[in-house]
Amino acid sequence: MIPDVDSLPAGRAGLPADGSLAIVGNAPGAGACAAAIDAADSVVRFNNALGFGGGTGHRVTHLALVNRGGQPREWLADRRFLERPVVRAAQAFILPFPMLPAEHNVPEPICWTRELLARLRPLGRPVLLLPETLHQQAHALLGPRTAGHPNPSTGFLVTLALLLGRPAGAGPAQVFGFGFDGWPGHPWAAERAWFAEAEAAGRIRVHPPSLTEQ
Repeated sequence: MIPDVDSLPAGRAGLPADGSLAIVGNAPGAGACAAAIDAADSVVRFNNALGFGGGTGHRVTHLALVNRGGQPREWLADRRFLERPVVRAAQAFILPFPMLPAEHNVPEPICWTRELLARLRPLGRPVLLLPETLHQQAHALLGPRTAGHPNPSTGFLVTLALLLGRPAGAGPAQVFGFGFDGWPGHPWAAERAWFAEAEAAGRIRVHPPSLTEQ
């Protein structure tokens, strides 16, 4: 186990469980939701955190940073990455993808977990790595809803982990700024259907972005 990473053997420990929870995606047109987001006990945001410091509020307890692909490579090339307001404000970080063994990360690297850990280390804050078991659950949930082998989005993986760790009697997590659109490799329709089922079960409440503001 890497000493810089908190163990999440069930995709639960270390993530906010009790209290009110706001999960804030990056779709434009989130609307006038800053006060509701900032009032939550825990506020989870993603990547570049569109609207942070403005329309989606000023608080962040957990910042999820994708650790595979081109986005983390851009962050690592930015010498002022740690100075970004959302990074400075975050109390903890979530890396959604398990770290690939070095021999599986060649010839073209896709996993930047080691490099992100080194970059975040000076902040001295917890870094939570979502485990392979969580990914297996995500694939089992999304597989029947889509063709092929689903590649879950960071938003789906983190939301799943958060709900797995919430007590059954907890109030619904409030979900803002999820447009279920973006990189075509994610199964957006399947993820949207799962979110709808979770809302029907009372686990989340989805506040969809306004099309007129996008």
